[in-house]
Amino acid sequence: MSYASKAGRARVSAKNPQAQGVCDRCGIWYTLADLQWQFDWRGTALQNLWLRVCRRCLDTPQEQLRAIQLPADPVPVWQPRPENFDAAEIPYNTGPIGVPTGLDINAIMPYDGTVQKAFGVIPALSVISNGTTTIYVSCSAPHNLSNDDQIAVQGLSDVNACGFFSVVMYTPIAFVYTTANSVAAASLLTPMSRMITCLVGLPRGSSQIPQVTE
Repeated sequence: MSYASKAGRARVSAKNPQAQGVCDRCGIWYTLADLQWQFDWRGTALQNLWLRVCRRCLDTPQEQLRAIQLPADPVPVWQPRPENFDAAEIPYNTGPIGVPTGLDINAIMPYDGTVQKAFGVIPALSVISNGTTTIYVSCSAPHNLSNDDQIAVQGLSDVNACGFFSVVMYTPIAFVYTTANSVAAASLLTPMSRMITCLVGLPRGSSQIPQVTE
């Protein structure tokens, strides 16, 4: 009388025992070494589906699931070095790029490109901060400044309010300028304070000079 082997198609040997496994598709027992991982296309690479299958149940990866990978057209250049045309088109007489450095308040003379102007000392009567980045300056006489005119400031009680700035005209005897950092609310004028007109190059694309500290 015959009977079905519980080992299925697995090889059984007392001298050479081997692990057994079940095919995840047909459910028949095989020697584990005879089972294979099922792979299929996912995108442009084969991916393991984590199915152990026998040789009869093993499918050939379906090519219709394989993504088409088109070559670059045109073929890109290896290590390209594009020319910086923006920098190359800057005329030699254009203002500097970035914040001017190395400015000395005693060496900057007002100059409009054609005529040397007189050294203009601003008759500051009060210099006040309201706790923000805006500094208010009142003068004892007309300051003769226009919007975006430049001044050099030194000797104030807060170093954050000193340096080179573009001004915004407020009244004929008052103007304001903006600092990079907030200045504590206070009167900043000291006996050593000094404000003079100046004219230095502007960074390209800027209408006002960034703050340059002493």
